[in-house]
Amino acid sequence: MKLADVYAVIDGAYPKKLSDVYVKNFGAHDNSGVLIDTGDDITGMVFSLDLSGGAIAAAKARGANLIVTHHPAIFFPVSALNVQDASGARLVSCLRAGICVISMHLNLDFAPEGIDYHLAKGIGGQDVSDTYENIDGGAYGRVYDVRRQSFADLCAHVSKEFHTGRLLSYGAEGEISRAASFCGAGVDGGAIRFAKEHGADVIVSSDVKHNYICDILESGMRLVVLTHYASENYGFKKIYQKIGDKLGVPAYYHEDGFML
Repeated sequence: MKLADVYAVIDGAYPKKLSDVYVKNFGAHDNSGVLIDTGDDITGMVFSLDLSGGAIAAAKARGANLIVTHHPAIFFPVSALNVQDASGARLVSCLRAGICVISMHLNLDFAPEGIDYHLAKGIGGQDVSDTYENIDGGAYGRVYDVRRQSFADLCAHVSKEFHTGRLLSYGAEGEISRAASFCGAGVDGGAIRFAKEHGADVIVSSDVKHNYICDILESGMRLVVLTHYASENYGFKKIYQKIGDKLGVPAYYHEDGFML
């Protein structure tokens, strides 16, 4: 199967144009799409949140010559490839092994049933009535009702559902009935105001800076911090389960468990 045919199926489900529109409208940066094309027909593929050494090893072991990632394998222009550098070593390894790479980044964050959506559903989101950053065909950042429960119970549920023991919680014990979530490193001042204005009792995200932690707590909300990997691997795996058998060649999922 041709790489272009595989990409057409993926892009049809999660259009790169969502990334392009967001970058244009919000002044962001992204690098989604086909990032390595060896010119060979695709015989199998591995889905992995990152182009990691583990994902490359899994592709080789499976006889797969395509890796589909969420995080861009090449984010900024590369001026040199050096196997002594971790990122360079991964790219060289792919080229030597004839492995193509497709990355689907912001388009998966913004897709109607993309990674940010699945984060909210995993937390227990019921009716998502408010979204933070909106573009034609997608949105990022959500506020929604959750089952009324204690803060401790919500933290325990998130830890179990997202298969992670690396979870930080900030704030006093109390009842939670409304949450805000932002997959990846999505919390900034605007996100905090959005969550507060729409009645969130707690924010769930990852990679939250100290000053934002202070602002969240002083705004009367609580905070749950997942690893970046855990906050996005959950949804990326759901996407694999939805489209993996529609791509015309065998597809497998790789997890870097040490990152959870």
